[in-house]
Amino acid sequence: MIEPLIIAKTSKTDLALLPAMATRHGCITGATGTGKTVTLQKLAECFSSIGVPVFMADVKGDLTGICKPGSLSGKIKARVDLLKLDLPEWQGFPVTLWDVLQESGHPLRATISDMGPLLLARLLNLNETQEGVLALVFKVADDHGLLLLDLKDLRALLQFVGDNADKFRTQYGNVSSASIGAIQRSLLQIEKQGGDKFFGEPMLNIEDLMQTIDGKGVINILAADKLLNSPRLYSTYLLWMLSELYENLPETGDREKPKLVFFFDEAHLLFSMASPALLEKIEQVVRLIRSKGVGVFFVTQNPFDIPEKVLTQLGNRVQHALRAFTPRDQKAVNSIAETMRPNPKLNVKQAILELSVGEALISFLDSDGSPSITERAFIVPPVSQIGPIMPEERKQLIRSSLVAGVYEQEIDRESAFELLQARTGTEKPLGDSSQTKNQENLQKPASEGILGDLSDLLLGSSGKRGGRREGVIDAFAKSAARSVGSSIAREITRGLLGSLLGQKRR
Repeated sequence: MIEPLIIAKTSKTDLALLPAMATRHGCITGATGTGKTVTLQKLAECFSSIGVPVFMADVKGDLTGICKPGSLSGKIKARVDLLKLDLPEWQGFPVTLWDVLQESGHPLRATISDMGPLLLARLLNLNETQEGVLALVFKVADDHGLLLLDLKDLRALLQFVGDNADKFRTQYGNVSSASIGAIQRSLLQIEKQGGDKFFGEPMLNIEDLMQTIDGKGVINILAADKLLNSPRLYSTYLLWMLSELYENLPETGDREKPKLVFFFDEAHLLFSMASPALLEKIEQVVRLIRSKGVGVFFVTQNPFDIPEKVLTQLGNRVQHALRAFTPRDQKAVNSIAETMRPNPKLNVKQAILELSVGEALISFLDSDGSPSITERAFIVPPVSQIGPIMPEERKQLIRSSLVAGVYEQEIDRESAFELLQARTGTEKPLGDSSQTKNQENLQKPASEGILGDLSDLLLGSSGKRGGRREGVIDAFAKSAARSVGSSIAREITRGLLGSLLGQKRR
């Protein structure tokens, strides 16, 4: 049996998180400056020490010190003396650095196809009508085997669908040129925020987040101090990662310890920008991902930032101090006091307002899955360095990591952009309304319509002199053959948060 993870102490007892209960999820809440980041670091250390990989976002830029041994600084010494602790064995933990913006860590990418219309609509902040048009565009891509890997692929297909809206209307529904234009403009905004780096290949392999070194779980740290300036990009990417974990990991049932623990910092960004349909999907992922051996901890200032249906699934609670300056804050304090398991010796409502920095109200799940009695305690100091490492140390960490060189070189293989551009140079260019095209159309049976054009696009066609123009299917087959083993070479379907209908990816 794996020993419980001691997270906090009172004068009389240790408060420990049971590894087997970590997949019942949890939350770390409290006002700014009350100690949430140090709590997050302590939890990450404890999971790593028992061989559990961790993923967390570094929104302040000060979590990288976890890779180096700590020291007995003034505040640490005061906490050690207060809790009457033995001097800890200072140590660092294995760390892999990631960065969507590709500045302070290994590149993190996803493909447009894999993200799907639901998450992409959220990222682009589309209204209901525009979201419907985007779903239509993805349906066209899926039906005709067009790979959408990066932003230029999506732009090319949007242009194609917009230029041929009258032909697609019968099969797929009305295509609004205004909606096409709005989506294109949103894509430009996302590109300015770094979306051009975010979308593409090689895409993140989820297995690379689940590695160990010398028996310690690797702590994956996402550089998010700059990324947080684009909150939709930040929260959508983390949500996509959760979806990927759910879709790709096998069912495991109850385990002695998690396969991975995922910390979602600044969780209010996730829920405040989500549509009702997306909130329903998020709740479903949180509820079901436990069966894949993944524990999720939400970190935010106020428990009210988390929807009630999600909050009820977070069994492990660490509540730092709140400041009841507004009616909403006062309501939150009352709500927390009512939802945490009562302690006859503790006034929970009053304690929430009185907690000092590094002190928290804690209720972890016991072995039966029931919340333990709420205790007021101090978080045990981390044994790694508190604060960031130096820039040169960061570079060395990147050079020596397990995934060094795997994601740095971007791959731009044949996809929707190239296939649609190739069509532009043929006798049937996109948007061509010339006399030549009209004459060719007159020679076709009237019943062919869009099917005739798509047949040429997909299957290829012969020129006037007998030359053969390659179709999408031919090109796609060649592209797939060149990319054996690539996850994108499979049938283009999406998972729980990415699909048009929510079907599980095969």
